[in-house]
Amino acid sequence: MTLDQAAAPPLLAPADLAGRLGDRGLVVLDVRSAGYGGGRAAFDSGHIPGSVHSDYVADGWREAQGAAPGLLPSAESLSELFGRLGIRPDDHVVVVPAGMSSGDFSVAARIFWTFRAAGHRRLSMLDGGFTAWLEGGFPIDEGAAVPPEPTTYAVTPDPSVRALLPEVEQVVAGGGAALVDSRGPKSFLGEEKSPQAARAGRLPGAVNVEGLRAYDARANRLRPREELEALFAPVPAGPAIPYCNTGQAAATDWFVLSEVLRRPEVRLYDGSMSEWTADPSRPVETGPDGSPG
Repeated sequence: MTLDQAAAPPLLAPADLAGRLGDRGLVVLDVRSAGYGGGRAAFDSGHIPGSVHSDYVADGWREAQGAAPGLLPSAESLSELFGRLGIRPDDHVVVVPAGMSSGDFSVAARIFWTFRAAGHRRLSMLDGGFTAWLEGGFPIDEGAAVPPEPTTYAVTPDPSVRALLPEVEQVVAGGGAALVDSRGPKSFLGEEKSPQAARAGRLPGAVNVEGLRAYDARANRLRPREELEALFAPVPAGPAIPYCNTGQAAATDWFVLSEVLRRPEVRLYDGSMSEWTADPSRPVETGPDGSPG
């Protein structure tokens, strides 16, 4: 276990967070958003005392460029966002999803990854999200929260957690990393296509580990570590690059591989299939035998 993990475990139990409320340097970031837990209205109806709210869509956690709708924002944009949320580089940020679906977990995982990509080190996700907090009988506040005091946050990007298009092109052409398709089997096989992708199919040579399967829908949290190890066993040892259509669902695979299973050199391809398929010269595969798409 690293020092970062000891001070800020990837998954933080509600009871552990409850014992730390009010600590200096703790920022509880509620990311319930429109379509993923109810957004600001849900936050105002009940939230963890002292928490700060941020909406995934409205607050600009992703940036559209060309055909890719879900790219990492610029360092300047993230500096402004973190500062507006009252976050300092040394703060322990606890990301709180709704805890209602695999979709809101992937949103929280994408926000968690964004902090990592911005160079922020002390990060946790509340295990089970706000639902687990309520089920534990812990206190809540109601009404609009007091806006945080703005800070100055100088983002120092960490390129080790992000795969850019030229790097993915090199991997497709010559190997060097496992490409992990986080979408469902039909998308992987090219039997269906997201509107964000120009063509059906997958990155050549990819393995399919659907992020949805990492989430226990009955317990509304990630599956136990031993189940995750079995699920991700098809991913070869060494560097790995999870992707999906827009870089959101793949954040679940990134979180599991990088933060829970502690595999080294796991980089999220946030451009994903929306960026990859924008150029018809880039190859895709379809079907179980890897036929050209």
